Amino acid sequence: MKKIMTETRQHFVEEATLQAIFPKSIEQFAEIHDFEAGEFINVEGDEPAYLYYILSGKVKVYFTQSNGKVALLHFLGTHSFIGDMELLEARYYSKGIQASQKTRCLAFPTVHVRELLLNDVTFLRHLALYMSKKIMHNSAKMSQSLAYPLENRLAEFILMSENNGIYKEKHTEAAEFLGVSYRHLLHVLAQFVERGLLQKDGRCYILREKSILEEMATSIFATAIHD
Repeated sequence: MKKIMTETRQHFVEEATLQAIFPKSIEQFAEIHDFEAGEFINVEGDEPAYLYYILSGKVKVYFTQSNGKVALLHFLGTHSFIGDMELLEARYYSKGIQASQKTRCLAFPTVHVRELLLNDVTFLRHLALYMSKKIMHNSAKMSQSLAYPLENRLAEFILMSENNGIYKEKHTEAAEFLGVSYRHLLHVLAQFVERGLLQKDGRCYILREKSILEEMATSIFATAIHD
């Protein structure tokens, strides 16, 4: 993680969109944090030291199940919060957060801003709306797994997780996320390659026909929670 100089921080803090979310009383604590692809923003189970607001990039959210398997829950993009549940409840069991591409966040040290934010009506209204959309998004994801065949859901997942036209998510995580067997996932990926939608390149896949994948996609997984 790399912290950006104060002048850059101030540039973001003064943006009108941020002023409409965060109270002026916490500007003095604002920082800008940059994360490289693959870098962990938060380790599962650790209490986050910061409330993050994603300015650019994309992150993956993980959770360890009772059987010990690590499951990919969802992706978060621009204008999403990290550490929102922990802000509301200090004992909340945090998820693992990993940058899936270069990501820049506005960061506020939780210990300094918790009381200020929890007593600000404007921020709480925005956070409540954000969290309600997160719940609806997760409900739609669950219903989609019953309504659409794997090829549609996989097309959506590829579009959601690709980075600069490259798809390289672990097959085990993708299969767990989509609720299918490892073998079934590989079979459909192979079909995508045969149809020219993807080109296999080592452990990665190059998106060759992104427009066709977009037509196949269900527009549920990729729906931004903040929209």
